[in-house]
Amino acid sequence: MELKSLLDQPNKLPTIPKVAQQLIESFSSEDVSVHEIARQLATDPALSAKLLRLANSAYFNFSRTIGTVDDALRMLGFVMVRNLVLGSGMMAAFKNTPGMNLPQFWRYNLYTAAASRWLADAAGINADEIFTVGLMHGIGQLQLHAAAPREAAALDQKVHVLAAARAELERQSFGFHHGDVAAELAKIWKFPLPLVDALRDVPLPLLAQEFSPPAAWVHMGAWRARAEVLAMSEDELLASYPHEVAKRLGLAPTWVPALCPGQASASAMPSFQELTEGLDAMMA
Repeated sequence: MELKSLLDQPNKLPTIPKVAQQLIESFSSEDVSVHEIARQLATDPALSAKLLRLANSAYFNFSRTIGTVDDALRMLGFVMVRNLVLGSGMMAAFKNTPGMNLPQFWRYNLYTAAASRWLADAAGINADEIFTVGLMHGIGQLQLHAAAPREAAALDQKVHVLAAARAELERQSFGFHHGDVAAELAKIWKFPLPLVDALRDVPLPLLAQEFSPPAAWVHMGAWRARAEVLAMSEDELLASYPHEVAKRLGLAPTWVPALCPGQASASAMPSFQELTEGLDAMMA
C-alpha cells in the first residue's frame, strides 16, 4: 500500500467545514482581526453554540456569563477558539470510521493535548502549538481506517490502534505510519508547515530528520493519555515511559513519579478530569 493511495480516493478524503478552512487560512496571517474571525464563526450556529458552552464552562470560571461570539473569542483567546474549531471540524470530517472506537479515540486525543500542554507549561515552554498538535495528532489513524479498512483491521488484530507500538508496526507493514498520513492531510488542508512537520514526527520523534520539540512533547503527552484511556496499571505506565524522548527534552527522571496517577505532591500532574474539565465541549 502506498501513502498516496490513501489520499487519492475522493469519496474517502475527509472534508472539513468551511469555517474551519477559513480559520486555517488565517493561521499565517498577521493582520487577521478578532471581528473577522468572530464573523466567520457566527456563520456556523452549531459551532457558535459550542464556543459559548466552552466559554461558560467550569474550566474557565469567568466571573460573568459570555453571551456573544465576539466576547467568547476575546475571553478565550484565538488559540483556544482555533482548537475548538479544529477539533469540531475533525469530528465532523470523520463521523463514520469503520473499526474505530470514536469516543475513546477523541478522548485520547483530548487527553494527549491536555497532558502535553501541562508538561510544556511545567517546563516553561509556550504550549499553544503543542496543544493543537496533541489534539490533531491521531487523525492519520482515522484516514487509514476510512481508506484502507481491511489493512487497518488486520493491524488492529495485532496491536491496539492507540498502542505505543502501533506506529512501528505500520511502518514495517506499509512503509509509513499514521503520523505520515496526518501530515499529508494537514498539507491538503493547508496547515502551516511547522504544524505539518510536528504531526509527522509525533509517533516516532527520534527518527525524525530534525528533532522536533513540539512533536516530542506531544509524544510524552500521548504516553500519559494512553495509560489513562487504556486503563494501564502503574507498573505498565512506568515500563512504557519513553526515556530517550524525555532525555532529548531535558526531563529529569524525577519527573516520572509526578506523572503517575494518585500522587499527592504539589508537582504532580492533575487528574485528567481536572485538566480537561469543560474542554469536552470541543468534542461534543
